[in-house]
Amino acid sequence: MRISQLAERSGVPATTLRFYEGAGLLPADRTPAGYRLYGEGAVERLAFIGAAKHLGLPLEEIGELLAVWEAGACRDVRADLRPRITARLAEAESRAAELAAFTASLHTALERLDALPDRASPCDPACGFLDPPAPGTAGPRPVDVVPAPGRRAAETEAWRTAPVACSLTGDGSRERTAQWREVVEGAERTAVPDGLRLTMPVDRTARVAELAAAEQRCCPFFDFRLHLDGPRLHLEVRAPADGAGPLTALFGPAA
Repeated sequence: MRISQLAERSGVPATTLRFYEGAGLLPADRTPAGYRLYGEGAVERLAFIGAAKHLGLPLEEIGELLAVWEAGACRDVRADLRPRITARLAEAESRAAELAAFTASLHTALERLDALPDRASPCDPACGFLDPPAPGTAGPRPVDVVPAPGRRAAETEAWRTAPVACSLTGDGSRERTAQWREVVEGAERTAVPDGLRLTMPVDRTARVAELAAAEQRCCPFFDFRLHLDGPRLHLEVRAPADGAGPLTALFGPAA
């Protein structure tokens, strides 16, 4: 079948099919005219790739798993996949615990706010919602929008002096670009000083935060700031002047 037919049958866009071919996950034959041709097994192969991605496996690991899957021994697939899922489960449970603690601290803050008297005088440290959470209940530190009290501004502006270089190359870089384009698809783009603000549905927050953390590990010249605004998520991405090109290439231009 041709690539358009495979895309229709599998529900996977043709652009993704080409990317999978380049990553070595979906081989294709060629007609004398150069058109891609796929066998019936390609649909099942794509279903396997989709299931593995749903489990949070990166493409590199999916490629390793595909080699085991192609051998046809179910017990080998099980033995290879189990430790990978166990590792992802541990990460997910850790994130879930952090999110639960953070959610609890937000509920506590709301309760304290609602208990405040309706007074005209300025708010001060006596306001209950300003009290720090009890030990063991603090949630994850949110991304800084302004320097916290006592913190040197330089510590929150390290991205300005970081080298404009990324440790991701080849397939890793292409996969990360595809992930960002998927998660910010349809986002409203607005220029901000040194960068770009992308506004999108709030249900993308977890995925955006995960990608931002991964991106900053390989490209420390990017600065990410997330702001929850009711049903919307505002993601601000900044970079030094030399990083303007990579920023636009990854997230697109401002409207």
